[in-house]
Amino acid sequence: MTDLWPAPFADHPVDATVTVPGSKSLTNRYLVLAALADGPSRLRAPLHSRDSALMVAALQALGAGVREVAGDGEYGPDLEVSPLPAAGTAARHSLGHAAVDCGLAGTVMRFVPPVAALTRGEIAFDGDPHARMRPMGPVIDALAALGVSLSAPAGSSGSENVRPASLPFTVHGAGEVRGGHVVMDASGSSQFVSALLLAGARFTEGLHLEHAGRAVPSLDHIAMTVAALRGVGVEVDDSVPNHWIVRPGPIRAFDVRIEQDLSNAGPFLAAALATRGTVRVPNWPENTTQVGDAWRQILPQLGATVTLDGGTLTVRGGERIRGADLADTSELAPTVAALCALADSPSRLSGIAHLRGHETDRLAALVHEITGLGGDAEETPDGVVIRPARLHGGIVRSYADHRMATAGAILGLAVPGVEVEDIATTSKTMPEFPQMWARMLGASPARGAIQGVGADA
Repeated sequence: MTDLWPAPFADHPVDATVTVPGSKSLTNRYLVLAALADGPSRLRAPLHSRDSALMVAALQALGAGVREVAGDGEYGPDLEVSPLPAAGTAARHSLGHAAVDCGLAGTVMRFVPPVAALTRGEIAFDGDPHARMRPMGPVIDALAALGVSLSAPAGSSGSENVRPASLPFTVHGAGEVRGGHVVMDASGSSQFVSALLLAGARFTEGLHLEHAGRAVPSLDHIAMTVAALRGVGVEVDDSVPNHWIVRPGPIRAFDVRIEQDLSNAGPFLAAALATRGTVRVPNWPENTTQVGDAWRQILPQLGATVTLDGGTLTVRGGERIRGADLADTSELAPTVAALCALADSPSRLSGIAHLRGHETDRLAALVHEITGLGGDAEETPDGVVIRPARLHGGIVRSYADHRMATAGAILGLAVPGVEVEDIATTSKTMPEFPQMWARMLGASPARGAIQGVGADA
């Protein structure tokens, strides 16, 4: 078993002010757009983590230039990006053979293949062992329908002539993509839609993407993609449900400041409920496309008092954590589930069946780890049900999933003797997590502010 991290037990209510690193979703979207832009771009206060490093390395492998420059972000330098060769020259600029390591990053394995198709060369994609289990078929099939050649490695799926359905695979870039109308089933992940939208303006005929299938999960993430595209001058028509039309044209170079990751703020906000304390997050955007803004609606249903005043979000835990019936909590679900395991009434989380295809099968993992600590949880077709039960210490496995690791940390605040397997997996989106967590618990009004986590001034 990987190293075990003794999750700190809170013997007093937390009282802390927390800032977190930049949004992974925004950082990786803007990195892709910068690689396709019509000139150099700058990302200010971006995320520096395994997922963002994998995206940087992938785009560099395709010919983009990415360099770190001094900035004012708390968590690392800014990034300056020089784009890939323009459409008219890509056919004359051959990469030859290149390789992209996707790790376990869904944004890399899904967003980068359409970009690779715009280059000229043989680009091989692979990743961590579990990445080979994550759904990729809709992106691969859509690219093939748009005229892109893809193949599985020899000996995989039988033959190089068989179209792959998952990692590993090779994109045979021809320097351009025809584009046009394509139909896909994106019911497994909103990233399938975003992957094509991000590159669609660089397709010769643009893109008309139509979804056919069950409802697309996490539509907020597609709205984030559309907003980012419009912000850099791309014309996107999403007025008809399940249809997205991207007009062909340039992607304008940009200079953008990345918001802090509101989803990653969730475990710290949850600490206010788990310890009956108070946590503040400054610089909370008044308007945002991030899914994590839903904490303002979710946490009050679990018994917290939540206010946004002067750009600071303040969460105060109540005397109890209430159970709740919550739909489509998306990537926030592991944090919500940890709080529900500490609640004094039943909870139902629904509309999250797609989490079975995330870094791990999150529904099965949550049920197994909660019940392993003495909890009462079970899977449903589209979510989980969690009932009150007395929890005890034990090991919480992370499954190489950063959100499972942070869920274990939340449980450890209220349950003595919890150990989290491989807390370092939080480096996927928040490398500083263990240190930030410890500082949050040590913060008190008598202490001055410290980097990342500090006392309220």
